[in-house]
Amino acid sequence: MGLFWYLYIDYFRIMILVTGGTGLVGSHLLHFLSREHSEIRAIYRRTSDLNGVKKIFSFYGGDSESFFEKIRWVEADLLDLSALEDAFRDVTHVYHCAALVSFITSDYHRMRRVNIEGTTNIVNLCISNRIQKLCYVSSVAAIENRGEGEVTNESDHWTNTAGKSGYAITKYGAEMEVWRASQEEVPVVIVNPGVILGSGSWHKGSGTLFSRVAGGLPFYTTGVTGFVDVQDVVRIMISLMESDIQNERFILVAENLTYRDVLFKIADSLKKRKPGIKINRWMTEFIWRFELLKSKITLSPPLLTKHTARSSVSNHPFSSQKIIDTLGCSFAKMDDCIDRVVKNYKSDH
Repeated sequence: MGLFWYLYIDYFRIMILVTGGTGLVGSHLLHFLSREHSEIRAIYRRTSDLNGVKKIFSFYGGDSESFFEKIRWVEADLLDLSALEDAFRDVTHVYHCAALVSFITSDYHRMRRVNIEGTTNIVNLCISNRIQKLCYVSSVAAIENRGEGEVTNESDHWTNTAGKSGYAITKYGAEMEVWRASQEEVPVVIVNPGVILGSGSWHKGSGTLFSRVAGGLPFYTTGVTGFVDVQDVVRIMISLMESDIQNERFILVAENLTYRDVLFKIADSLKKRKPGIKINRWMTEFIWRFELLKSKITLSPPLLTKHTARSSVSNHPFSSQKIIDTLGCSFAKMDDCIDRVVKNYKSDH
């Protein structure tokens, strides 16, 4: 009876591995997982900021320190197979959140290594270790946009890479590796979030929207894209992983908004002056070229690239109807999300 019970418990034991645990999605995901599970492992790099993760945990209140202490941190790089093999020991479920996000042309080859080759390593280890399920965090950038103003959904597949950013190309390439895992009997789910808003990481990614508005951002654009609360993203990821759903992808977008709408709401919540200068399409074409020239002279990254400039004035809405129908879930209003993030931003400054 004792041996049987041990084997029974071992069979149903869950050991979770999270890559990109210090990023925005990974940090919030770890908090939610730590509330329900005791065996959690997270990969981090030597240069990663674990204190930033602790800060994000603290935004949720309660005994955040005890939740953080549940996590076993493993130093590993996506391109270091030896370290990854150690991280995968006894793992049953994998959330692959790690990625390099950049729209700078010179970062393309590095993104290919991290986003595609790194995902290849994760997939190979999932296959060889017979992982029970893999969740991959992709992006709406990896889905083919329909025409200007037309709503995109999961049925829109790429036909070519023309006009795509390096980031989009490498996320799409990573998705192809994840689908390979599904062909090797590893159940997978892929989520494609829009612009993710959440507390923490104030000086990179979407966090810069809050820090720049707080600093007096003068400009705005009226392009449309999908936005989503990071808490909704991680809740849905967990729900998908705990369900029987497999080998499906889901767009995660709460609302399709203009950048003007979002920036103005952040300014109102921060009680700061709203950006007052509208940047139109021809102005963005001039600015990104100027920024490119300046970056070559100063050797500093451009504030605006060709792809970020053009996306900021494009109208590309997305539909989340598939995930709503599949899980029966709902999304938080972005106004409420922004108010919560602003509250945490103020507490952190």
